[in-house]
Amino acid sequence: MASVSVEEIIERFKLENLTPELDLSDVKINQPDINRPALQLAGYFEHYEAVRLQIIGFVEYTYMNSLDDERKQKIYNQLLSCPIPVIVFCRELRPDPLFLKIALEKKIPLLMTKKATSAFTAEIIRWLNVQLAPCISVHGVLVDVFGEGVLITGESGIGKSEAALELIKRGHRLVTDDVVEIRKVSDDTLVGSAPAITKHFIELRGIGIVDVKTLFGVSSVKETSQIDLVIKLEDWNKEKEYDRLGLEEEYTEYLGNKLICHSIPIRPGRNLAVICESAAVNHRQKKMGYNAAQELYARVQSNLAKKRED
Repeated sequence: MASVSVEEIIERFKLENLTPELDLSDVKINQPDINRPALQLAGYFEHYEAVRLQIIGFVEYTYMNSLDDERKQKIYNQLLSCPIPVIVFCRELRPDPLFLKIALEKKIPLLMTKKATSAFTAEIIRWLNVQLAPCISVHGVLVDVFGEGVLITGESGIGKSEAALELIKRGHRLVTDDVVEIRKVSDDTLVGSAPAITKHFIELRGIGIVDVKTLFGVSSVKETSQIDLVIKLEDWNKEKEYDRLGLEEEYTEYLGNKLICHSIPIRPGRNLAVICESAAVNHRQKKMGYNAAQELYARVQSNLAKKRED
């Protein structure tokens, strides 16, 4: 199961550690959801998702301050006896001495952020959803072409990296070469990124490893990209019929999400970069409501209808 360390969360969101005495090296978050323990502070612990990251905002904080000492002792002990990975106080709010004392006894880390509760909650849920999303690795190249994430796949040596390099020279951005890590961040969205070890590198047979960021500048690379379109490169087969109109879409599936897929036959003289650019722009047009194949079909049908009338 994927997990994120609390130390990584502290670094990513610039949080202040209110319990530096505790060892955080083994504390992990493995759920993308968060919980605001308002009901628990009121004494209701049924269906409590204690293993989630806990966030205390202004409402919870003021309620805690309204409790008498005896009630605080009881509720704090009950709450902090649960297997909570970490509690984050928002808006620069700090726990009272009793809460801090019991948290240290129960070894529950307490953190603090300056951000408003809603803003911090939205940010960390979005980030955790990406970090903890189901993930697979596929062989291919991911390039951002005119804002569309184009995943180029095909057999080894067919020309994926060369096509990506030509696209980069034409002003587009490389996300990853050779290995694409695909994460399902929602039911509709797949995001691709590079493994840390191969980030910004391209392998070109006969030349070796090329550092795209160094050669072409920071504007030629991108950390992550949503995957909108798949282009599958394959050797030209005379026996196979290739789609020449595009009236019917072909799809491929990753992690249960369907993506439009174009199978492109490779022959000497075909400019793969121009083909990828055209596919990306055509895909964007379709998303905006214009389909060239359907327009051609409508014209043909209209022309046939006129001939029948004549």
